[in-house]
Amino acid sequence: MSRHLTIRRWLSDVELVVWMQEAQDRSEFQRRQSVWLAYLEKWPAHRIARALGVSEVAIWKWIGQYNHQGPRGLERQGRGGRRWAFLSLEKEASLLVGFLEEAAKGRVLTAKQLLPLVSQAVGREVTRGYVYGLLHRHGWRKLSPRPGHVKGDPEAQEAFQKKGRRRASPKR
Repeated sequence: MSRHLTIRRWLSDVELVVWMQEAQDRSEFQRRQSVWLAYLEKWPAHRIARALGVSEVAIWKWIGQYNHQGPRGLERQGRGGRRWAFLSLEKEASLLVGFLEEAAKGRVLTAKQLLPLVSQAVGREVTRGYVYGLLHRHGWRKLSPRPGHVKGDPEAQEAFQKKGRRRASPKR
């Protein structure tokens, strides 16, 4: 047997019906109707879920939001943004300003080198992936010289680039 849904009385019966009917779209109507069915019709969560075509967990979540925050609790908040950010974008940018001077001098900066400094600024341990994400967010990119062979001759390479390769005569 399922638990009984308890609805906090934020609105009168008439106000609840009017509030349900004023929904702007289908999903908003479903959320409001779940409260209406639980309060006025006394339906259990599994029956409401089946009638609305949603999960029972969604019904419990919606009822909880309504009980804690009232009718405004069922208004959708966007899921975008930086919910797990350790620093604001401005603080991240100010942290990278110091590293920019080192990079401008031609010194190689790696995520491994920046990891302890970023962790100290954040106030907790962060992963190397977090450092890569921070650099990416602020337009930093990986720039490194092409590797050269140990036995490579820079003078011969320069002469080759200036002179170019001789082409063999075409076969007839």
